[in-house]
Amino acid sequence: MQTTSIVQRWVRGSLLMTVLALVLAEGLFLYFSYRTLYGGVQSAMENRFSTIEGRLQATGTAGDAAVTAESRARTLRRTVEQFDEKDKFEFMLLDASGVILANSSGIRSTDLTGGNDFALALLQGRGNDIYTTTQGERVMAETVLVPYAAGNIAAMRLVTSLRLADEQWWNTVTLAVGLGLLVLLVSVWSGLFFVRSIVRPLGEVETTANRIAHGDLRARLPDTRYDDEIGRLCKTINQMAGDLAETERLKNEFISSVSHELRTPLTSIKGWVETIGNIDDPNNEYCRRGLAVIGTETDRLYTMVEELLDFSRLQNGIKLNCQVLDLVAEATDAALFVEARIRREGLHLEYSEPPEPYPVWADAARLRQVFVNILDNAVKYSSPGGTIFMTLTRTADTFKAAVRDQGRGIAPDDLEKVKQKFFKGKNAVRGSGIGLAVVDEIVTALGGWVEITSALGQGTTVSVVLPVYRPGQEHLHEKI
Repeated sequence: MQTTSIVQRWVRGSLLMTVLALVLAEGLFLYFSYRTLYGGVQSAMENRFSTIEGRLQATGTAGDAAVTAESRARTLRRTVEQFDEKDKFEFMLLDASGVILANSSGIRSTDLTGGNDFALALLQGRGNDIYTTTQGERVMAETVLVPYAAGNIAAMRLVTSLRLADEQWWNTVTLAVGLGLLVLLVSVWSGLFFVRSIVRPLGEVETTANRIAHGDLRARLPDTRYDDEIGRLCKTINQMAGDLAETERLKNEFISSVSHELRTPLTSIKGWVETIGNIDDPNNEYCRRGLAVIGTETDRLYTMVEELLDFSRLQNGIKLNCQVLDLVAEATDAALFVEARIRREGLHLEYSEPPEPYPVWADAARLRQVFVNILDNAVKYSSPGGTIFMTLTRTADTFKAAVRDQGRGIAPDDLEKVKQKFFKGKNAVRGSGIGLAVVDEIVTALGGWVEITSALGQGTTVSVVLPVYRPGQEHLHEKI
């Protein structure tokens, strides 16, 4: 697919429209300037004809028509002889054939007999034409038929040179074209300056994004002094690169941590397998102890692998089999499931089951996984002899299930990150470190949220908030 740059699109779009608008404006300006300039010359001729026609009308008498016609002919000839604008116009009297009977200069020049104005006057009563004489001079001629009988005089004609008008016209053309070119140059310069102010940082964005895409997570865009779309895009890409670098760091730490967590039970299992292999008596104390350790460590490995698989499924998206559930019943089942381990660790669970049901729209298996994960974390971080508190409360729109332990707590710097994938805090104990990330993914998919509060040395409270079930909620939050 052929690619085009922003500059090319600007040339084809904005600049082309500017040129077309400029050409249109220039054309209209020159058209009206031409009409105004040469129309002014024609109007001057028409005004003089009107003055002369007024004199002819005043010459009319109530006597003989032939006498009146002759009187008007004399008036016209006298007007030609006394014409006082000979420096501007040549005034002529023509017969019915277009022959010059009299003219204001007294010189019968064939240069002034060209043009189609007389022929047009015969058809329309008035004719105007611009032509070039044999000497190369452009002139304008206006012919008007005499509206009254005036002997053998049939038409009046005015001829004037267009030399001054042409000079003024070409000065106007030159000025208009010059201004148009200046406007075009300024438009091109300002447009290129503006486009370059976009293209240059976008080029840097493209280069930096390619570096980030190829794994250079230390690449950053320079800070821009403009708080515009480009500046905000640069800040967003820098933030994205920082987040990717942090995610990469957490991922590497997570892989290292999980590798260590998997290696520890495997080492223990391998050692006891070798020990048992050297014991012939199956009732030997070391044999029984080794089998117990192998079973415990195998369960630990199985739990970690299941957490990793669950997390992988959640990241790739799984379908939730939601239905109307009683949050109280699900929380109670989870508490009963974990209670044996709680007692085994020397801990005490304090839980009062609410008398009324708490209806929610959720997946039973995933909701139980949420409670088991939270209770499991509470067991991990509690000291022997401590108490784990689980409480259920409700508001008009939400249900809250809170689990509080009396363990070591979470450092303030880690509190905002404990729900992130791959993150393990400073006070973390053995495990995959993705339990809370799985909890957060599931609860968010069910339309709720997870709240975590903690104080070092005093314990941690993890709260799951879910919306109260309303009819019509069946089509919401079906996939994560």
